[in-house]
Amino acid sequence: MKLNNLKLKDQIEKPGGKLGVLIPGIGGAVSTTFIAGVELVRKGLAEPIGSLTQVGTIRLGKRFEYRTPFIKDFVPLHSVDDLVFGGWDLYEANAYEAALYAKVLSREHLESIKGFLAGIKPMRAVFDRRFVRNLDGTYVKPGQNLRQHVDALKEDIVKFKEANGLQNCIMIWCGSTEVYLKSEDIHTAPEKFYEALEQNDSRIPPSMLYALAALESGIPFINGAPNLTVDTPAMLELANRNKVPIAGKDFKTGQTLMKTILAPGLKARMLGLEGWYSTNILGNRDGLVLDDKDSFKTKEESKLSVLEYILQPQLYPTLYKNYYHKVTINYYPPRGDNKEGWDCIDIFGWLGYPMQIKVDFQCRDSILAAPLILDLVLLTDLAQRVGMDGIQEWLSFYFKSPLHKEGLYPEHDLFIQLMKLKNTLRYLMGEEQITHFGLDYYMNNAGSA
Repeated sequence: MKLNNLKLKDQIEKPGGKLGVLIPGIGGAVSTTFIAGVELVRKGLAEPIGSLTQVGTIRLGKRFEYRTPFIKDFVPLHSVDDLVFGGWDLYEANAYEAALYAKVLSREHLESIKGFLAGIKPMRAVFDRRFVRNLDGTYVKPGQNLRQHVDALKEDIVKFKEANGLQNCIMIWCGSTEVYLKSEDIHTAPEKFYEALEQNDSRIPPSMLYALAALESGIPFINGAPNLTVDTPAMLELANRNKVPIAGKDFKTGQTLMKTILAPGLKARMLGLEGWYSTNILGNRDGLVLDDKDSFKTKEESKLSVLEYILQPQLYPTLYKNYYHKVTINYYPPRGDNKEGWDCIDIFGWLGYPMQIKVDFQCRDSILAAPLILDLVLLTDLAQRVGMDGIQEWLSFYFKSPLHKEGLYPEHDLFIQLMKLKNTLRYLMGEEQITHFGLDYYMNNAGSA
């Protein structure tokens, strides 16, 4: 991606026609909550709360100008009315049946859009139980040939686009967390990856097959799980070759959202951290999958990395060098999608005197994730129309483990992430960056921040 090749302001291609949203894991709680929510919003039966693109504003120019349009009015985004949904799942249930099973949304909400949801039926999924051990998919593509699976997914994409008269699509992974994988030699270059693909290499999980099908089809890919998927040199090079944006990974929803809010505050005030103990209970399909130790390892790595990068113990050893950080997740079926996250935070302040913070976040994981999916679909489509291929670091705001260029560290501070996102939009639309400097208001009466 080269800045001088980007289309800016009036050069940006306007969104036209419908936008396809292809979802691996379309029958899951997160996916059905997202799809049902969009339709409820379109019918005027609910509000898109939590969506930055729909209810958020952006400040432009000087403070005394009071220019704060809604983001959806400032940037040429697709309307929610343009979205068309399709995808794959391990189970044959249509979106209405799957949403009933998930028990996230009320029966009243679901009945009001039953016909729409019932019309969304999944395509057979690519599934390999070695990577998600606690699920046993029944609606899957036959055979074990990886190249044939990729080609079958690409054929599904073509049929979906033809059936709905679509030019453009976005693929967003809402499937389960796969077992923990490390990037190996086969992931270092496209040629090595393709060779491994032809040999049906056991180190290639289903999420990579979906990602490859998307990239070869010219479709942006967003990874909503902590899986090793597009965060390899091979996939990144393929994304750049095909001029396709990629983003991820792992939607930032419950407990990690709270960490990226609280930890920057502790660091800003130079308060020390002795330890941060986090535990979760949840009972949906995600909880069942994470009950497997190797899938949990993937999630754990994603959740543990946040504090290290925010607190920067190498810069502040007195405050953060030896803090203890523990994360656990416990499968508890009665809780369903209503996850509960407990945090016990031991901090210290002036002269080393100890203090504690207790957080009990009784959240709804899918309710927090659904608006993130909406924003990511709309903003990633914008990125493609602008010509921003490869890693979309400016979308770090939405992820636990943001993708970033080699040689850089990821930015986890939620407030810096938001500034990065909004300044990117300002840049694309030819507006001045906001720095919050502010002294010039008082020095020369001009003002710029």
